[in-house]
Amino acid sequence: MIVDKAHAALESVYGAGTPETLEGAYAAWAATYDSETASLGYLLPFLITAWVARHVPTGDGPLLDAGCGTGLSGPSLKALGYGDVTGLDLSEDMLKIAGSRNAYGELKQAMLGGPLPWPDGHFRAFFSTGVFTISHAPASGLHELVRITRRGGHAIFTVRDQVFESGSFQAVFDELEAAGRWRPVEQSPWFRCYAIAEPDALVKTFVFEVA
Repeated sequence: MIVDKAHAALESVYGAGTPETLEGAYAAWAATYDSETASLGYLLPFLITAWVARHVPTGDGPLLDAGCGTGLSGPSLKALGYGDVTGLDLSEDMLKIAGSRNAYGELKQAMLGGPLPWPDGHFRAFFSTGVFTISHAPASGLHELVRITRRGGHAIFTVRDQVFESGSFQAVFDELEAAGRWRPVEQSPWFRCYAIAEPDALVKTFVFEVA
């Protein structure tokens, strides 16, 4: 069944111990990712557009979809009038599918947690879903994402409940705020990221303004 395949793929990516293993797991999943995550009722790539629309006006500079995967957020943002969106992902196979959606002006392969290939203040906002989760990007990756976001821009991203404490996210939030790099704007309650399956998989959306 498609749901069983989706569960198996989730176990594979959550169990990845290295970036290379994670990239390989997504390469194997890329072709069926959309249909299998849909079977679980995966909400995040579509829900994030609501927070983007709430805080980021259309026009005037590029947005970064950090960890864009197959680009599920791209067409929704394009429909809402966001015409300048860049996609970033560690998986070349996922990026190829994202490119086929004709919703991204640029696509780059890189791993969150390491250096990113853009100058300071390049983007007017970044958004990210399903990336700050089990065996994926570390909280420290937020420093680079903030660096490449302009002052007055926004950081909009989800964090999985299981890694929020263990991954020291609050400590990184506090560090960036104490350094005057951002200020908190909004956070959601914890909510399910899958409407159909995985009822215990909870995430929270955070919004910060970059300073």
